[in-house]
Amino acid sequence: MTANLEALEVTTPAWKVIPDRFAGHTAVVTGAGSGIGLATTRRMLDEGATVIAVDMHEDRIAAVMQEYSDGSCVPVVGDLVESVTIDRIMQAAHGEVDLLANVAGIMDGFLPPGEVDDGTWDRVLAVNLTAPMRLVRAALPSMLAKRSGAIVNVSSESGFRASVAGAAYTASKHGLNGYTKSIATFYQGQGIRANVVAPGAVRTNIDAPFKSQFAAGVLGPWLKVGVFKQASADEAASAITYLLSAEASNINGAILPCDAGWSAC
Repeated sequence: MTANLEALEVTTPAWKVIPDRFAGHTAVVTGAGSGIGLATTRRMLDEGATVIAVDMHEDRIAAVMQEYSDGSCVPVVGDLVESVTIDRIMQAAHGEVDLLANVAGIMDGFLPPGEVDDGTWDRVLAVNLTAPMRLVRAALPSMLAKRSGAIVNVSSESGFRASVAGAAYTASKHGLNGYTKSIATFYQGQGIRANVVAPGAVRTNIDAPFKSQFAAGVLGPWLKVGVFKQASADEAASAITYLLSAEASNINGAILPCDAGWSAC
């Protein structure tokens, strides 16, 4: 069984490129080969950034490289859970990261607390929480040296409530929210900003099957009535790039819902 969000389809307003908004900046975007990560990568490249585009799937990154063959897109293929991938990202950036968007994430099959297996728990927490922590930790020295840097971690509606996903995913996104606030607290006096974008339902290629009939019975009714509309990846990318930009210079430690008001209910 797959989650049926029954989200309302709404026409996405076209966004306009802001020329040179990120000119002279090196950005790292994870999950860059599809969905929100791809939309964020394209937006930042179109607005002047050099982007270290990170994804597990070589074919997806190759497709991005065909679009941007001027050298502004630097591909890194690898699993973010592996420390060697973090090392390769920093090498590709020559140790200098100005902007970081931790977008990559995986679902958990909606497994409830009594059914989640160790493998699912460990993998979801590793990808959704530990990997962003390690990448932030690797990028911070260059940001601190410049006394300038912006980080956006992509959380979820699951960071606000427990009725949207399973136990592992929900825990990972609550943890990512708290971790982001910790970054903002510790480094706000040193020119570093860290914020969260928390999307609701987004049209992406992420598969979200229910692996538990019990979970389907408990969460299914919530998902049928709770989702306001299904957003495009570009809408989420617009929120991410705004928080990474100088336009958001006084925003730090915020959790920005990008869910058409779902979290307000």
